[in-house]
Amino acid sequence: MRRLFAVVLSLLVCVIVIPAAPAAAQDRGLGPGFLWGVGSAGFQSEGSSPDSNWRRYSNSDRVDDPVGTSVDFRSRYVEDINNARDMGVKVYRISVEWARIQPEPGVWDQRELEYYDRVVHHILLAGMRPMITLDHWVYPGWVADRGGWNNPDMAASWLTNARKVVDRYARFDPIWVTVNEPIVYTYLKELAFGGIAVQNVPLMLDQLVLVHRSIYDYIHAQQPEAWVTSNSAYLPTVQPALDAMFLDRIADKQDFVGIDYYYSVSATDLNTYNAATEEFWKATSAADGLYYALRYYSRKFPGKPLYIVENGMPTENGNPRPDGYQREDQLRDAAYWLARARADGMNVVGYNYWSITDNYEWGSYTPRFGLYQVDVMSDPTLTRQATPAVAAYREIIAGGGVPANYRPTRPAEFCSLVDAPTSCSQPVR
Repeated sequence: MRRLFAVVLSLLVCVIVIPAAPAAAQDRGLGPGFLWGVGSAGFQSEGSSPDSNWRRYSNSDRVDDPVGTSVDFRSRYVEDINNARDMGVKVYRISVEWARIQPEPGVWDQRELEYYDRVVHHILLAGMRPMITLDHWVYPGWVADRGGWNNPDMAASWLTNARKVVDRYARFDPIWVTVNEPIVYTYLKELAFGGIAVQNVPLMLDQLVLVHRSIYDYIHAQQPEAWVTSNSAYLPTVQPALDAMFLDRIADKQDFVGIDYYYSVSATDLNTYNAATEEFWKATSAADGLYYALRYYSRKFPGKPLYIVENGMPTENGNPRPDGYQREDQLRDAAYWLARARADGMNVVGYNYWSITDNYEWGSYTPRFGLYQVDVMSDPTLTRQATPAVAAYREIIAGGGVPANYRPTRPAEFCSLVDAPTSCSQPVR
C-alpha cells in the first residue's frame, strides 16, 4: 500500500457532509468464536533467504536495506508462536515460501518441507489454527530467470507448487490465502521493482485470477469445508476500481472476504499522502476507517463472512509517532470498531494484527509494525521485546473485545473518505 495512495488523493470525490452522531451504548463483545490472530510472512521474517525475486530486489540499489537475517523466524519460530499463544491468539498466519521448497524445476527440498512441517505442527500444538498464504510476493530465482509473471506459463509453475503445499497441509484444516494483495503485488511490487513489464500487467492479473480460481477448487477437493480467500489491500475511495481488476473476477470463489486495512483519509486530514512517500509512520491510521471498509464489503457481498487479514500501525524505528497515537490504543480502538460493525449487522468473523514482530518491510527495516520489537539493524541477538500492545492485545482477546463502556482514544474522522462518498454522507451513528 504505497504509491497508490498518491492516486487515492487525486481521485477524492465531492461528498455531502453530515456530522456523525455519538455512538450509542451497546455491548462491545465479539463472542467466543471470534478469530483473533497475528500475521507474518516468510520472506519478511525468516531470514537466510534462498535465491528469489525478492532476494534479488533486496540486494539491489532499489531498496534501503538488504534483507539479511531479518528477525530469524526460521530458527526462532517456537518463541514467536509461543508468544502468540500466550496472548491467547487463535490464528497464526504464515507463508510457505516457494523459493525454499522448490529450489530448481522439478526438485523439492525435503529439508525445507520438514521445516514448514515443524512450524505448522507447533502452531497446532500451541492451540492455534494456521492461516497459510500460498503467495506472499516471492517466487524462486529460476522462475524469475524464466520471466516471472511476464511468462504465460507462470500460472502452470505456480499451481504445481501450490498443489504441493495443499497436499501436505490440507489435513490440518488451515485457513488459506491464495495470493496476498494481488493489486499491490502487481503494481507496487513487481512493476515498481522491474519484475513485470508494463505491457504485461494485464497478463499478470489474468494469471493471478486463473491461479486463484484453480487452486480454490483444488483446496476444496482436498478440504471440503475449507476457508479460502485472497486478501485485498483496502485503498480509500478507489477500492471499487481496484476490485474490478481482481476481486470481482474471483467473487464466486471466496469463502470469506479478506481485507487488509491500514491508512485513512478524511476531508480534514489528508496525511495519508505520507504513505505514498513511504513515511508510513506519518500517515493517519484512523481506526474508524475499519468500520467503513467492512461496511463497503458487507454491502458488496451481503452476508459473506468478513475477516480483517491485516491491520496495524507503523512507527519509525519504534519511536513515538508524530501524531502521538500508540499501538496499544490503536488496537483497542480497532476492537471497538470491529464490535460496532458486528452490532450493525456485518458478519465480521476475525482480525489479524500485523505483525507479531517487527520485520522486513519490503526494502527497509525502518517501518515497525510489531507487537514485539526487534532491532534487526542494531541488535545481533534479535531479542524480542514486548511492547505495551502485547498486554493490550491479551486483554482484548481475553475479554472478547473492549468493555461496553469503552470509547475510542481518537474520535471518528470528520467526513471520512475511506468509502467516499457514503462514509461521509452516511457516517456511523
